[in-house]
Amino acid sequence: MDTPLSTIAVVGLGTMGAGIAEVLARAGREVVGIDTSQAAARRAVAALEAATARSVARERITEEERRDILSRFRTFSDLQAAADADLVIEVVPESYEVKQAVLRALDGIVRPSAIVATGTNALSVTRLAADSAHPERVLGLHFFNPAPAMKLVEVVSSVLTAPQAVAAVTDLAHALGKEPVSVGDRPGFVADGLLFGYLNQAAAMYESKYASREDIDAAMRLGCGLPMGPLALLDLIGVDTARTVLEAMYAESRDRLHAPAPILKQLSEAGLTGRKAGRGFYTYEAPDSGTVVPDALTPREEAAGGAEPRTVRSVGVAGSGTMASGIAEVFAKAGYDVVLAARSQEKADAAKARIIKSLARSVDKGRMTAEARDETLARVTPAGSLDAFVDVDLAVEAVAEDLDVKRQLFAALDKVCKPGAVLATTTSSLPVVACARATSRPQDVVGMHFFNPAPAMKLVEVVRTVLTADDVHATVRSVTARIRKHPVDCGDRAGFIVNALLFPYLNNAIKMVQDHYATLDDIDAAMKLGGGYPMGPFELLDVVGLDVSLAIERVLHREFREPGLAPAPLLEHLVAAGCLGRKTGRGFREYARR
Repeated sequence: MDTPLSTIAVVGLGTMGAGIAEVLARAGREVVGIDTSQAAARRAVAALEAATARSVARERITEEERRDILSRFRTFSDLQAAADADLVIEVVPESYEVKQAVLRALDGIVRPSAIVATGTNALSVTRLAADSAHPERVLGLHFFNPAPAMKLVEVVSSVLTAPQAVAAVTDLAHALGKEPVSVGDRPGFVADGLLFGYLNQAAAMYESKYASREDIDAAMRLGCGLPMGPLALLDLIGVDTARTVLEAMYAESRDRLHAPAPILKQLSEAGLTGRKAGRGFYTYEAPDSGTVVPDALTPREEAAGGAEPRTVRSVGVAGSGTMASGIAEVFAKAGYDVVLAARSQEKADAAKARIIKSLARSVDKGRMTAEARDETLARVTPAGSLDAFVDVDLAVEAVAEDLDVKRQLFAALDKVCKPGAVLATTTSSLPVVACARATSRPQDVVGMHFFNPAPAMKLVEVVRTVLTADDVHATVRSVTARIRKHPVDCGDRAGFIVNALLFPYLNNAIKMVQDHYATLDDIDAAMKLGGGYPMGPFELLDVVGLDVSLAIERVLHREFREPGLAPAPLLEHLVAAGCLGRKTGRGFREYARR
Protein backbone atom coordinates (compact mmCIF):
# COMPACT_ATOMS: atom_id res chain seq x y z
CA MET A 1 0.00 0.00 0.00
CA ASP A 2 3.01 2.30 -0.35
CA THR A 3 1.51 4.77 -2.80
CA PRO A 4 1.65 8.56 -3.13
CA LEU A 5 -2.15 8.63 -3.57
CA SER A 6 -1.97 10.75 -6.71
CA THR A 7 -5.36 9.78 -8.19
CA ILE A 8 -8.26 10.07 -5.78
CA ALA A 9 -11.92 9.29 -6.39
CA VAL A 10 -14.61 11.13 -4.40
CA VAL A 11 -17.96 9.30 -4.39
CA GLY A 12 -20.86 11.62 -3.61
CA LEU A 13 -20.67 15.24 -4.77
CA GLY A 14 -22.87 16.99 -2.25
CA THR A 15 -21.53 19.97 -0.27
CA MET A 16 -18.92 17.88 1.56
CA GLY A 17 -17.86 15.81 -1.46
CA ALA A 18 -17.49 18.92 -3.64
CA GLY A 19 -15.44 20.59 -0.87
CA ILE A 20 -13.10 17.60 -0.55
CA ALA A 21 -12.70 17.47 -4.35
CA GLU A 22 -11.70 21.16 -4.33
CA VAL A 23 -9.08 20.59 -1.61
CA LEU A 24 -7.58 17.64 -3.52
CA ALA A 25 -7.53 19.38 -6.93
CA ARG A 26 -5.90 22.49 -5.47
CA ALA A 27 -3.22 20.25 -3.91
CA GLY A 28 -2.26 18.80 -7.31
CA ARG A 29 -4.14 15.50 -7.11
CA GLU A 30 -6.08 14.02 -10.05
CA VAL A 31 -9.68 13.95 -8.80
CA VAL A 32 -12.37 11.63 -10.10
CA GLY A 33 -15.76 12.90 -8.91
CA ILE A 34 -18.56 10.33 -8.98
CA ASP A 35 -22.27 10.96 -8.42
CA THR A 36 -25.34 9.30 -9.93
CA SER A 37 -26.94 12.76 -10.09
CA GLN A 38 -25.70 14.79 -13.06
CA ALA A 39 -27.10 17.91 -11.38
CA ALA A 40 -24.89 17.27 -8.30
CA ALA A 41 -21.86 16.79 -10.56
CA ARG A 42 -22.61 20.07 -12.39
CA ARG A 43 -22.98 21.91 -9.05
CA ALA A 44 -19.63 20.52 -7.85
CA VAL A 45 -17.88 21.70 -11.04
CA ALA A 46 -19.60 25.11 -10.79
CA ALA A 47 -18.55 25.40 -7.12
CA LEU A 48 -14.90 24.72 -8.02
CA GLU A 49 -15.06 27.20 -10.92
CA ALA A 50 -16.51 29.90 -8.61
CA ALA A 51 -14.04 29.22 -5.77
CA THR A 52 -11.01 29.32 -8.07
CA ALA A 53 -12.32 32.47 -9.82
CA ARG A 54 -12.48 34.15 -6.38
CA SER A 55 -8.89 33.03 -5.73
CA VAL A 56 -7.74 34.61 -9.01
CA ALA A 57 -9.63 37.85 -8.20
CA ARG A 58 -7.87 37.95 -4.80
CA GLU A 59 -4.53 37.24 -6.52
CA ARG A 60 -3.99 34.03 -4.55
CA ILE A 61 -3.55 31.98 -7.74
CA THR A 62 -2.91 32.85 -11.38
CA GLU A 63 -5.34 32.21 -14.25
CA GLU A 64 -2.99 29.45 -15.46
CA GLU A 65 -3.02 27.76 -12.03
CA ARG A 66 -6.80 27.99 -12.07
CA ARG A 67 -6.95 26.20 -15.44
CA ASP A 68 -4.66 23.46 -14.08
CA ILE A 69 -6.89 22.95 -11.02
CA LEU A 70 -10.05 22.75 -13.13
CA SER A 71 -8.42 20.29 -15.55
CA ARG A 72 -7.62 17.93 -12.65
CA PHE A 73 -11.30 17.52 -11.68
CA ARG A 74 -13.39 15.22 -13.88
CA THR A 75 -16.89 13.97 -13.05
CA PHE A 76 -18.61 10.67 -13.85
CA SER A 77 -21.91 8.98 -13.01
CA ASP A 78 -20.58 5.41 -12.75
CA LEU A 79 -18.49 3.90 -9.92
CA GLN A 80 -16.42 2.13 -12.57
CA ALA A 81 -14.57 5.47 -12.99
CA ALA A 82 -12.80 4.71 -9.69
CA ALA A 83 -10.94 1.73 -11.20
CA ASP A 84 -7.54 3.46 -11.33
CA ALA A 85 -7.79 5.43 -8.08
CA ASP A 86 -5.13 5.06 -5.38
CA LEU A 87 -7.66 6.23 -2.77
CA VAL A 88 -11.47 6.35 -2.85
CA ILE A 89 -13.30 8.62 -0.39
CA GLU A 90 -17.03 7.97 -0.13
CA VAL A 91 -19.21 10.83 1.09
CA VAL A 92 -22.66 9.39 0.38
CA PRO A 93 -25.62 9.80 2.83
CA GLU A 94 -25.20 8.66 6.47
CA SER A 95 -26.82 5.24 6.14
CA TYR A 96 -25.25 1.80 6.63
CA GLU A 97 -27.22 0.43 3.68
CA VAL A 98 -26.14 3.17 1.27
CA LYS A 99 -22.49 3.19 2.35
CA GLN A 100 -22.17 -0.62 2.44
CA ALA A 101 -23.59 -0.85 -1.08
CA VAL A 102 -20.88 1.55 -2.29
CA LEU A 103 -18.08 -0.29 -0.43
CA ARG A 104 -19.22 -3.69 -1.74
CA ALA A 105 -19.37 -2.36 -5.30
CA LEU A 106 -15.85 -0.88 -4.96
CA ASP A 107 -14.50 -4.34 -4.00
CA GLY A 108 -15.04 -5.44 -7.58
CA ILE A 109 -13.73 -2.24 -9.16
CA VAL A 110 -10.62 -0.82 -7.44
CA ARG A 111 -7.09 -2.23 -7.49
CA PRO A 112 -6.01 -4.47 -4.56
CA SER A 113 -3.55 -1.77 -3.42
CA ALA A 114 -6.17 1.01 -3.31
CA ILE A 115 -7.30 2.47 0.03
CA VAL A 116 -11.01 2.97 0.64
CA ALA A 117 -12.06 5.72 3.07
CA THR A 118 -15.49 6.42 4.47
CA GLY A 119 -16.35 10.03 5.27
CA THR A 120 -18.87 9.03 7.95
CA ASN A 121 -19.11 11.21 11.03
CA ALA A 122 -21.42 8.91 13.00
CA LEU A 123 -21.43 5.32 11.77
CA SER A 124 -19.10 2.51 12.83
CA VAL A 125 -16.09 2.26 10.52
CA THR A 126 -15.54 -1.31 11.78
CA ARG A 127 -19.06 -2.34 10.80
CA LEU A 128 -18.63 -0.76 7.36
CA ALA A 129 -15.20 -2.35 6.89
CA ALA A 130 -16.36 -5.81 7.98
CA ASP A 131 -18.74 -5.89 5.04
CA SER A 132 -15.89 -5.29 2.58
CA ALA A 133 -13.88 -8.09 0.96
CA HIS A 134 -10.72 -6.20 2.06
CA PRO A 135 -11.44 -4.73 5.52
CA GLU A 136 -7.73 -4.01 6.04
CA ARG A 137 -7.81 -1.22 3.46
CA VAL A 138 -10.93 0.50 4.82
CA LEU A 139 -10.61 3.42 7.24
CA GLY A 140 -12.42 6.62 8.18
CA LEU A 141 -11.40 10.02 6.81
CA HIS A 142 -13.61 12.64 8.42
CA PHE A 143 -13.30 16.14 6.95
CA PHE A 144 -15.17 19.07 8.51
CA ASN A 145 -17.50 21.45 6.70
CA PRO A 146 -16.55 23.57 4.78
CA ALA A 147 -13.70 21.25 3.79
CA PRO A 148 -11.56 23.92 2.03
CA ALA A 149 -11.54 26.13 5.16
CA MET A 150 -11.51 23.66 8.06
CA LYS A 151 -8.08 22.39 9.08
CA LEU A 152 -9.06 19.29 11.04
CA VAL A 153 -9.20 15.80 9.54
CA GLU A 154 -9.93 12.79 11.77
CA VAL A 155 -8.18 9.63 10.56
CA VAL A 156 -10.20 6.74 11.97
CA SER A 157 -8.79 3.23 12.13
CA SER A 158 -10.71 0.09 13.07
CA VAL A 159 -9.16 -3.03 14.59
CA LEU A 160 -9.06 -4.37 11.01
CA THR A 161 -7.24 -1.43 9.36
CA ALA A 162 -3.68 -1.95 8.09
CA PRO A 163 -1.20 0.54 9.67
CA GLN A 164 0.25 1.33 6.18
CA ALA A 165 -3.17 2.59 5.05
CA VAL A 166 -3.42 4.87 8.09
CA ALA A 167 0.11 6.19 7.51
CA ALA A 168 -0.54 6.88 3.80
CA VAL A 169 -3.76 8.79 4.48
CA THR A 170 -2.18 10.72 7.37
CA ASP A 171 0.67 11.79 5.05
CA LEU A 172 -1.92 12.87 2.48
CA ALA A 173 -3.76 15.00 5.06
CA HIS A 174 -0.48 16.76 5.92
CA ALA A 175 0.21 17.30 2.21
CA LEU A 176 -3.23 18.91 1.87
CA GLY A 177 -2.30 21.44 4.57
CA LYS A 178 -4.64 19.80 7.09
CA GLU A 179 -4.09 18.81 10.72
CA PRO A 180 -4.81 15.08 11.00
CA VAL A 181 -5.66 13.55 14.38
CA SER A 182 -5.60 9.80 14.77
CA VAL A 183 -8.61 8.28 16.54
CA GLY A 184 -10.21 4.91 17.17
CA ASP A 185 -13.62 3.84 15.94
CA ARG A 186 -16.46 5.04 18.09
CA PRO A 187 -19.52 7.11 17.12
CA GLY A 188 -18.77 10.79 16.70
CA PHE A 189 -15.00 10.15 16.98
CA VAL A 190 -13.41 13.04 18.95
CA ALA A 191 -14.82 16.35 17.70
CA ASP A 192 -18.41 15.27 17.03
CA GLY A 193 -18.35 12.91 20.02
CA LEU A 194 -17.79 15.91 22.28
CA LEU A 195 -19.72 18.45 20.23
CA PHE A 196 -22.98 16.54 19.75
CA GLY A 197 -23.34 15.64 23.44
CA TYR A 198 -23.13 19.37 24.20
CA LEU A 199 -25.57 20.28 21.39
CA ASN A 200 -28.02 17.67 22.68
CA GLN A 201 -27.88 19.11 26.21
CA ALA A 202 -28.55 22.58 24.81
CA ALA A 203 -31.58 21.29 22.87
CA ALA A 204 -32.89 19.60 26.04
CA MET A 205 -32.32 22.81 28.03
CA TYR A 206 -34.35 24.79 25.49
CA GLU A 207 -37.06 22.11 25.36
CA SER A 208 -37.48 22.31 29.15
CA LYS A 209 -38.15 26.07 28.76
CA TYR A 210 -35.30 26.79 31.18
CA ALA A 211 -33.99 29.58 28.94
CA SER A 212 -34.84 31.09 25.57
CA ARG A 213 -33.03 29.98 22.41
CA GLU A 214 -31.52 33.50 22.08
CA ASP A 215 -30.22 33.43 25.68
CA ILE A 216 -28.78 29.90 25.40
CA ASP A 217 -26.93 30.87 22.20
CA ALA A 218 -25.73 34.24 23.52
CA ALA A 219 -24.55 32.63 26.77
CA MET A 220 -22.31 30.12 25.00
CA ARG A 221 -20.95 32.66 22.51
CA LEU A 222 -20.17 35.32 25.09
CA GLY A 223 -19.39 33.07 28.06
CA CYS A 224 -17.16 30.59 26.19
CA GLY A 225 -16.00 32.56 23.14
CA LEU A 226 -17.63 30.12 20.72
CA PRO A 227 -18.23 31.24 17.13
CA MET A 228 -21.90 30.14 17.24
CA GLY A 229 -24.47 29.25 19.85
CA PRO A 230 -25.51 25.57 20.05
CA LEU A 231 -29.06 25.97 18.68
CA ALA A 232 -27.91 28.09 15.73
CA LEU A 233 -25.22 25.45 15.11
CA LEU A 234 -27.80 22.65 15.17
CA ASP A 235 -29.75 24.57 12.50
CA LEU A 236 -26.58 24.89 10.41
CA ILE A 237 -25.60 21.20 10.74
CA GLY A 238 -29.17 20.02 10.20
CA VAL A 239 -31.46 18.90 13.03
CA ASP A 240 -32.01 15.56 11.26
CA THR A 241 -28.25 15.01 10.86
CA ALA A 242 -27.70 15.76 14.56
CA ARG A 243 -30.41 13.28 15.49
CA THR A 244 -28.76 10.57 13.33
CA VAL A 245 -25.34 11.17 14.93
CA LEU A 246 -26.81 11.13 18.45
CA GLU A 247 -28.78 7.92 17.75
CA ALA A 248 -25.49 6.26 16.72
CA MET A 249 -23.70 7.63 19.80
CA TYR A 250 -26.47 6.47 22.14
CA ALA A 251 -26.58 2.98 20.55
CA GLU A 252 -22.88 2.64 21.41
CA SER A 253 -22.63 4.41 24.78
CA ARG A 254 -26.11 3.92 26.30
CA ASP A 255 -25.38 7.22 28.05
CA ARG A 256 -28.67 9.10 28.45
CA LEU A 257 -26.85 12.35 27.70
CA HIS A 258 -26.49 11.02 24.12
CA ALA A 259 -30.15 9.99 23.76
CA PRO A 260 -31.50 12.56 21.29
CA ALA A 261 -33.63 15.22 23.01
CA PRO A 262 -37.27 14.64 21.95
CA ILE A 263 -37.41 18.10 20.32
CA LEU A 264 -34.85 16.91 17.72
CA LYS A 265 -37.25 14.14 16.67
CA GLN A 266 -40.24 16.51 16.66
CA LEU A 267 -38.47 19.11 14.49
CA SER A 268 -37.02 16.44 12.14
CA GLU A 269 -40.34 14.71 11.58
CA ALA A 270 -42.04 18.06 10.97
CA GLY A 271 -39.46 18.81 8.26
CA LEU A 272 -38.05 21.71 10.32
CA THR A 273 -34.46 20.58 9.86
CA GLY A 274 -32.72 23.94 10.16
CA ARG A 275 -31.28 26.38 7.65
CA LYS A 276 -31.66 24.02 4.69
CA ALA A 277 -35.44 23.93 5.30
CA GLY A 278 -35.74 27.61 6.20
CA ARG A 279 -36.82 26.75 9.74
CA GLY A 280 -35.48 24.78 12.69
CA PHE A 281 -34.88 26.24 16.14
CA TYR A 282 -34.98 29.62 14.38
CA THR A 283 -36.85 30.85 11.31
CA TYR A 284 -34.81 31.93 8.27
CA GLU A 285 -35.46 34.29 5.39
CA ALA A 286 -35.52 31.36 2.94
CA PRO A 287 -34.27 27.76 2.71
CA ASP A 288 -30.43 27.68 2.78
CA SER A 289 -30.33 31.26 4.07
CA GLY A 290 -28.34 32.18 7.17
CA THR A 291 -30.47 35.28 7.85
CA VAL A 292 -32.70 34.82 10.90
CA VAL A 293 -36.11 36.54 10.75
CA PRO A 294 -38.42 37.26 13.71
CA ASP A 295 -41.08 34.67 14.49
CA ALA A 296 -43.61 34.00 17.26
CA LEU A 297 -40.81 33.05 19.69
CA THR A 298 -38.67 36.14 19.14
CA PRO A 299 -38.49 37.97 22.50
CA ARG A 300 -39.97 41.43 22.81
CA GLU A 301 -38.44 44.19 24.90
CA GLU A 302 -40.86 43.96 27.84
CA ALA A 303 -39.27 40.68 28.97
CA ALA A 304 -39.19 41.59 32.70
CA GLY A 305 -42.94 41.31 33.23
CA GLY A 306 -43.40 44.99 32.42
CA ALA A 307 -42.08 45.98 35.88
CA GLU A 308 -40.34 49.34 36.36
CA PRO A 309 -36.73 48.95 37.48
CA ARG A 310 -35.64 50.47 40.80
CA THR A 311 -33.24 53.42 40.73
CA VAL A 312 -29.59 52.43 41.15
CA ARG A 313 -26.97 55.15 41.70
CA SER A 314 -24.51 53.49 44.05
CA VAL A 315 -23.24 49.91 44.17
CA GLY A 316 -21.55 47.92 46.91
CA VAL A 317 -19.20 45.07 45.95
CA ALA A 318 -18.28 42.63 48.74
CA GLY A 319 -15.01 40.72 48.34
CA SER A 320 -11.32 41.31 47.77
CA GLY A 321 -10.37 38.83 45.04
CA THR A 322 -9.96 39.20 41.27
CA MET A 323 -13.69 38.86 40.61
CA ALA A 324 -14.66 41.49 43.21
CA SER A 325 -12.14 44.07 41.97
CA GLY A 326 -13.10 43.32 38.34
CA ILE A 327 -16.82 43.85 39.04
CA ALA A 328 -16.09 47.05 40.97
CA GLU A 329 -14.05 48.31 38.00
CA VAL A 330 -16.92 47.55 35.59
CA PHE A 331 -19.47 49.50 37.67
CA ALA A 332 -17.14 52.46 38.26
CA LYS A 333 -16.34 52.72 34.52
CA ALA A 334 -20.09 52.88 33.83
CA GLY A 335 -20.47 55.89 36.14
CA TYR A 336 -21.70 54.25 39.35
CA ASP A 337 -20.34 55.21 42.77
CA VAL A 338 -18.83 51.98 44.14
CA VAL A 339 -18.05 50.91 47.70
CA LEU A 340 -15.56 48.01 47.62
CA ALA A 341 -15.80 46.26 50.99
CA ALA A 342 -13.48 43.52 52.25
CA ARG A 343 -12.82 41.85 55.62
CA SER A 344 -10.22 44.50 56.45
CA GLN A 345 -9.21 47.94 55.19
CA GLU A 346 -5.89 46.46 54.10
CA LYS A 347 -7.61 43.86 51.87
CA ALA A 348 -9.96 46.51 50.45
CA ASP A 349 -7.01 48.79 49.63
CA ALA A 350 -5.23 45.87 47.93
CA ALA A 351 -8.37 45.21 45.82
CA LYS A 352 -8.49 48.87 44.77
CA ALA A 353 -4.77 48.68 43.90
CA ARG A 354 -5.66 45.88 41.48
CA ILE A 355 -8.15 48.22 39.79
CA ILE A 356 -5.50 50.98 39.60
CA LYS A 357 -3.16 48.52 37.86
CA SER A 358 -5.86 47.33 35.45
CA LEU A 359 -6.85 50.88 34.46
CA ALA A 360 -3.18 51.84 34.00
CA ARG A 361 -2.92 49.01 31.42
CA SER A 362 -6.01 50.38 29.65
CA VAL A 363 -4.41 53.85 29.45
CA ASP A 364 -1.12 52.37 28.18
CA LYS A 365 -3.00 50.52 25.42
CA GLY A 366 -4.89 53.66 24.43
CA ARG A 367 -8.28 52.23 25.44
CA MET A 368 -8.87 54.93 28.03
CA THR A 369 -7.69 58.49 28.69
CA ALA A 370 -5.82 59.43 31.86
CA GLU A 371 -8.75 61.74 32.77
CA ALA A 372 -11.29 58.90 32.44
CA ARG A 373 -9.05 56.69 34.58
CA ASP A 374 -8.87 59.32 37.34
CA GLU A 375 -12.63 59.87 37.26
CA THR A 376 -13.24 56.09 37.45
CA LEU A 377 -10.87 55.63 40.39
CA ALA A 378 -12.46 58.58 42.24
CA ARG A 379 -15.76 56.66 42.18
CA VAL A 380 -14.30 53.61 44.03
CA THR A 381 -14.21 53.80 47.84
CA PRO A 382 -12.45 50.91 49.62
CA ALA A 383 -13.93 49.94 53.01
CA GLY A 384 -12.92 47.47 55.72
CA SER A 385 -16.49 46.56 56.69
CA LEU A 386 -19.91 45.89 55.18
CA ASP A 387 -21.26 48.76 57.31
CA ALA A 388 -20.19 51.03 54.41
CA PHE A 389 -23.07 49.52 52.37
CA VAL A 390 -25.67 51.44 54.38
CA ASP A 391 -26.67 53.68 51.43
CA VAL A 392 -26.03 51.47 48.38
CA ASP A 393 -28.89 50.71 45.99
CA LEU A 394 -27.36 47.44 44.76
CA ALA A 395 -25.08 45.13 46.78
CA VAL A 396 -23.13 42.47 44.83
CA GLU A 397 -21.26 39.74 46.70
CA ALA A 398 -18.15 38.20 45.13
CA VAL A 399 -16.72 36.10 47.96
CA ALA A 400 -15.67 32.44 48.19
CA GLU A 401 -17.86 29.81 46.47
CA ASP A 402 -18.97 28.36 49.81
CA LEU A 403 -22.65 28.31 50.77
CA ASP A 404 -22.09 28.86 54.50
CA VAL A 405 -19.85 31.88 53.80
CA LYS A 406 -22.41 33.33 51.39
CA ARG A 407 -25.33 32.75 53.77
CA GLN A 408 -23.51 34.58 56.57
CA LEU A 409 -22.72 37.44 54.19
CA PHE A 410 -26.37 37.77 53.08
CA ALA A 411 -27.55 37.76 56.68
CA ALA A 412 -25.10 40.65 57.28
CA LEU A 413 -26.24 42.51 54.13
CA ASP A 414 -29.85 42.13 55.30
CA LYS A 415 -29.00 44.00 58.51
CA VAL A 416 -26.85 46.72 56.89
CA CYS A 417 -28.54 47.56 53.56
CA LYS A 418 -31.44 49.97 53.36
CA PRO A 419 -34.97 48.77 52.52
CA GLY A 420 -35.42 48.42 48.73
CA ALA A 421 -31.74 47.74 48.02
CA VAL A 422 -31.22 44.88 45.56
CA LEU A 423 -28.95 42.11 46.87
CA ALA A 424 -27.11 40.05 44.22
CA THR A 425 -24.85 36.99 44.39
CA THR A 426 -22.22 36.17 41.76
CA THR A 427 -22.31 32.43 42.54
CA SER A 428 -21.60 30.19 39.55
CA SER A 429 -22.95 26.95 40.97
CA LEU A 430 -24.70 27.39 44.34
CA PRO A 431 -28.47 27.89 44.84
CA VAL A 432 -29.35 31.59 44.82
CA VAL A 433 -32.50 30.88 46.84
CA ALA A 434 -30.34 29.62 49.74
CA CYS A 435 -28.70 33.08 49.87
CA ALA A 436 -32.16 34.71 49.63
CA ARG A 437 -33.53 32.64 52.52
CA ALA A 438 -30.70 33.89 54.75
CA THR A 439 -32.37 37.34 54.59
CA SER A 440 -35.73 38.75 55.70
CA ARG A 441 -36.29 40.02 52.10
CA PRO A 442 -35.86 37.11 49.70
CA GLN A 443 -37.85 39.02 47.05
CA ASP A 444 -34.91 41.47 46.78
CA VAL A 445 -32.29 38.77 46.11
CA VAL A 446 -31.15 37.76 42.61
CA GLY A 447 -28.21 36.04 40.93
CA MET A 448 -25.86 38.17 38.85
CA HIS A 449 -23.21 35.76 37.56
CA PHE A 450 -20.26 37.62 36.01
CA PHE A 451 -17.52 35.77 34.14
CA ASN A 452 -13.80 36.12 34.76
CA PRO A 453 -12.15 38.52 33.92
CA ALA A 454 -15.21 40.71 34.56
CA PRO A 455 -13.93 43.82 32.69
CA ALA A 456 -13.41 41.79 29.48
CA MET A 457 -16.24 39.24 29.53
CA LYS A 458 -19.53 40.53 28.10
CA LEU A 459 -21.92 38.01 29.66
CA VAL A 460 -23.96 38.24 32.88
CA GLU A 461 -26.34 35.39 33.76
CA VAL A 462 -29.33 36.95 35.55
CA VAL A 463 -30.72 34.29 37.87
CA ARG A 464 -34.25 34.63 39.26
CA THR A 465 -35.38 32.48 42.13
CA VAL A 466 -39.07 31.61 42.60
CA LEU A 467 -39.13 34.41 45.19
CA THR A 468 -37.41 37.19 43.18
CA ALA A 469 -39.66 40.24 42.58
CA ASP A 470 -40.32 41.36 38.99
CA ASP A 471 -38.93 44.84 39.63
CA VAL A 472 -35.71 43.35 41.07
CA HIS A 473 -35.28 41.26 37.91
CA ALA A 474 -36.00 44.35 35.77
CA THR A 475 -33.47 46.37 37.81
CA VAL A 476 -30.64 43.91 37.29
CA ARG A 477 -31.33 43.63 33.54
CA SER A 478 -31.36 47.43 33.26
CA VAL A 479 -28.12 47.79 35.26
CA THR A 480 -26.46 45.02 33.21
CA ALA A 481 -27.25 46.89 30.00
CA ARG A 482 -25.89 50.13 31.46
CA ILE A 483 -22.55 48.51 32.37
CA ARG A 484 -22.40 47.33 28.70
CA LYS A 485 -22.84 43.66 29.42
CA HIS A 486 -25.26 41.22 27.80
CA PRO A 487 -27.85 39.82 30.25
CA VAL A 488 -29.29 36.34 29.77
CA ASP A 489 -32.17 35.09 31.92
CA CYS A 490 -32.15 31.71 33.61
CA GLY A 491 -33.73 29.96 36.57
CA ASP A 492 -32.08 29.01 39.83
CA ARG A 493 -30.63 25.59 39.12
CA ALA A 494 -27.10 24.19 39.17
CA GLY A 495 -24.74 25.52 36.53
CA PHE A 496 -27.24 28.02 35.11
CA ILE A 497 -26.71 28.04 31.31
CA VAL A 498 -22.96 28.15 30.67
CA ASN A 499 -21.58 25.81 33.31
CA ALA A 500 -24.44 23.33 32.85
CA LEU A 501 -23.45 22.98 29.18
CA LEU A 502 -19.68 23.50 29.46
CA PHE A 503 -18.69 21.14 32.28
CA PRO A 504 -20.34 17.92 31.00
CA TYR A 505 -18.43 18.54 27.73
CA LEU A 506 -15.16 18.94 29.68
CA ASN A 507 -15.97 15.81 31.70
CA ASN A 508 -16.53 13.81 28.49
CA ALA A 509 -13.16 14.97 27.16
CA ILE A 510 -11.48 13.68 30.35
CA LYS A 511 -13.25 10.33 29.91
CA MET A 512 -11.84 10.05 26.36
CA VAL A 513 -8.29 10.39 27.72
CA GLN A 514 -9.06 8.09 30.65
CA ASP A 515 -10.26 5.42 28.19
CA HIS A 516 -7.06 5.87 26.10
CA TYR A 517 -9.25 6.76 23.14
CA ALA A 518 -7.28 9.87 22.14
CA THR A 519 -4.44 12.02 23.48
CA LEU A 520 -4.78 15.39 25.23
CA ASP A 521 -3.09 17.09 22.29
CA ASP A 522 -5.33 15.46 19.69
CA ILE A 523 -8.51 16.29 21.63
CA ASP A 524 -7.45 19.91 22.14
CA ALA A 525 -6.52 20.21 18.45
CA ALA A 526 -9.80 18.58 17.37
CA MET A 527 -11.97 21.03 19.32
CA LYS A 528 -10.01 24.12 18.28
CA LEU A 529 -9.74 23.16 14.61
CA GLY A 530 -13.00 21.23 14.19
CA GLY A 531 -15.27 23.09 16.58
CA GLY A 532 -13.84 26.61 16.49
CA TYR A 533 -13.26 26.60 20.26
CA PRO A 534 -10.82 29.29 21.46
CA MET A 535 -9.16 26.73 23.77
CA GLY A 536 -9.06 22.96 23.85
CA PRO A 537 -10.82 21.29 26.81
CA PHE A 538 -7.58 20.43 28.63
CA GLU A 539 -6.11 23.91 28.15
CA LEU A 540 -9.35 25.29 29.60
CA LEU A 541 -9.46 22.85 32.53
CA ASP A 542 -5.92 23.78 33.53
CA VAL A 543 -6.79 27.50 33.38
CA VAL A 544 -10.08 27.17 35.31
CA GLY A 545 -8.48 24.91 37.92
CA LEU A 546 -9.14 21.20 38.28
CA ASP A 547 -10.46 21.66 41.83
CA VAL A 548 -12.96 24.31 40.67
CA SER A 549 -14.00 22.08 37.75
CA LEU A 550 -14.48 19.07 40.04
CA ALA A 551 -16.59 21.11 42.48
CA ILE A 552 -18.90 22.28 39.66
CA GLU A 553 -19.18 18.77 38.21
CA ARG A 554 -20.13 17.39 41.62
CA VAL A 555 -22.83 20.04 42.02
CA LEU A 556 -24.25 19.22 38.55
CA HIS A 557 -24.21 15.47 39.28
CA ARG A 558 -25.89 15.98 42.65
CA GLU A 559 -28.62 18.19 41.18
CA PHE A 560 -29.49 16.27 38.01
CA ARG A 561 -28.66 12.69 39.22
CA GLU A 562 -27.57 11.81 35.69
CA PRO A 563 -25.01 8.92 35.74
CA GLY A 564 -23.21 10.48 32.74
CA LEU A 565 -22.53 13.63 34.81
CA ALA A 566 -20.52 11.76 37.47
CA PRO A 567 -17.04 13.35 37.53
CA ALA A 568 -14.43 11.32 35.63
CA PRO A 569 -12.24 9.38 38.12
CA LEU A 570 -9.11 10.77 36.41
CA LEU A 571 -10.17 14.30 37.42
CA GLU A 572 -10.74 13.19 41.02
CA HIS A 573 -7.32 11.50 41.12
CA LEU A 574 -5.50 14.58 39.81
CA VAL A 575 -7.23 16.85 42.34
CA ALA A 576 -6.44 14.41 45.18
CA ALA A 577 -2.78 14.49 44.06
CA GLY A 578 -2.75 18.32 44.23
CA CYS A 579 -2.45 18.70 40.44
CA LEU A 580 -4.88 21.61 40.08
CA GLY A 581 -3.73 23.17 36.81
CA ARG A 582 -1.69 26.25 36.04
CA LYS A 583 -1.94 27.62 39.57
CA THR A 584 0.04 24.64 40.95
CA GLY A 585 2.30 24.21 37.90
CA ARG A 586 0.73 20.89 37.02
CA GLY A 587 -2.70 19.71 35.92
CA PHE A 588 -3.30 17.75 32.74
CA ARG A 589 -0.03 19.30 31.55
CA GLU A 590 3.05 20.63 33.33
CA TYR A 591 3.84 24.35 33.43
CA ALA A 592 7.02 26.26 34.22
CA ARG A 593 6.74 27.69 37.72
CA ARG A 594 7.12 31.45 37.84
